[in-house]
Amino acid sequence: MRKPIIAGNWKMFKTRDEALQFILAVNEQLPSREKVDSVICSQFTVLRCLVKRQGENLRIGAQNMHFADEGAFTGEVSGQMLKSIGVSYVIIGHSERRAMFNETDEAVNKKLLKAFECDLTPILCVGESLEQREGGRTEEVIGKQLELDLANLTKEQVKTLVIAYEPIWAIGTGKTATSQVADETCGFIRKTVAKLFDKATAEAIRIQYGGSVKTSNIDELMSMPNIDGALIGGASLKADDFVTLVKAAVK
Repeated sequence: MRKPIIAGNWKMFKTRDEALQFILAVNEQLPSREKVDSVICSQFTVLRCLVKRQGENLRIGAQNMHFADEGAFTGEVSGQMLKSIGVSYVIIGHSERRAMFNETDEAVNKKLLKAFECDLTPILCVGESLEQREGGRTEEVIGKQLELDLANLTKEQVKTLVIAYEPIWAIGTGKTATSQVADETCGFIRKTVAKLFDKATAEAIRIQYGGSVKTSNIDELMSMPNIDGALIGGASLKADDFVTLVKAAVK
């Protein structure tokens, strides 16, 4: 049995005071880490204060990192810097990073390799646009992303990373892939990992769905056999909703 994982992606929201108010509200309500992994991925400015106050059942992640250890990279943060302040997870290859900041699969691959070197657990995001889905290219696009993103990783590394399937057309739009469509695509991801590595690796890896996940659809999504959790945007900003979403993963 794969342990479910619910991760909130706060994107560019919450001041320090708002972040502290949130974490103090959720700490005592989250289910045991033996049953579900609960993660909040915040902006860099509040990472340290969240790590210092994370409860036993919550872990903190970053939303991005650079693949170099240090250097003249204005505005960037390294994996070593994240690890030094107690961060546990890092989102890599989010569709907004790919689309708005021209992040390539080559860069994503370098970041994955560096994240493992720094003992961070990556949440790798893959997904297709509406045009690509309507053109019947979903599997082609995601298959190519996985092939390039996972290059040179070991089976042991791949078993421990998290893949988040995010249909780009469902992020922040209010549209959600049906549970069947989401599960089919997560199943394709699992088959692709098996082809690139082996069946044992594919069975071990945890695959999340991300794309307008909310309290009203989490139960149905989590009932699907290939969906092991969710990467949640807007619905993770409210403490009560985040707790509800995490608890739904252990029903």
